[in-house]
Amino acid sequence: MATELIVALDTDDLSIARAWVSQLSPTVKWFKVGLQMFVKFGPDACRWVTDSGSRLFLDLKFHDIPNTVAGAVRSARNAGAEILTVHGGGGSAMLRQAVESAGQEAIIAAVTVLTSLDTDDLHAVGVDRTPQDQVIRLARLAHTCGVPAIVCSPHEVALVRNSFNREELKLIVPGIRPRTEGAAKDDQKRIMTPADAARAGADYLVVGRPITQAADPLRTASAILEEIAGA
Repeated sequence: MATELIVALDTDDLSIARAWVSQLSPTVKWFKVGLQMFVKFGPDACRWVTDSGSRLFLDLKFHDIPNTVAGAVRSARNAGAEILTVHGGGGSAMLRQAVESAGQEAIIAAVTVLTSLDTDDLHAVGVDRTPQDQVIRLARLAHTCGVPAIVCSPHEVALVRNSFNREELKLIVPGIRPRTEGAAKDDQKRIMTPADAARAGADYLVVGRPITQAADPLRTASAILEEIAGA
């Protein structure tokens, strides 16, 4: 499987999201609906993406008791999500029920450590290990529970690939910044270029602002896809 690009529709303006999808969909297959858009429009945002012929990554990071998460997964699946996120730290029972509820219709992706967090941030909330150690710990838990994918920063991709191949665990990777983006990191700390992340073993790269805020989003997305292909 070649590394695929997911464009994040991080906006609460439906007309802007529609413009992005209309411009990018000839080249980009996948779009992400996250909290900002979902809180504003609810399941209608999901249906609008799928009705456009695009594939939906629903990134709401469910984290609750197992029964509640199982119900949320069923609702997300019915709204057309092909990939959806839960927090890996929710525990084995929650992860197993999420996978069972997703069935064959959706891929559950367990979020490991957010790309905005570093070692100091983890220590501040009582996790006495590095982001790398925590990612591996949660990746192993997810795999044990039958979760087919995880979300991790690009800096943990090679580390996870040392333990799991692509058939065992898919890696969805945010924190991607094309070389043309220069030093801009926005609010993410652990970042990497598309080519480097693809070479390390990422299956999906999630890119938002570097594409959607570019002067020419289509040209930027095409350049990222070429960079991935060249990796």
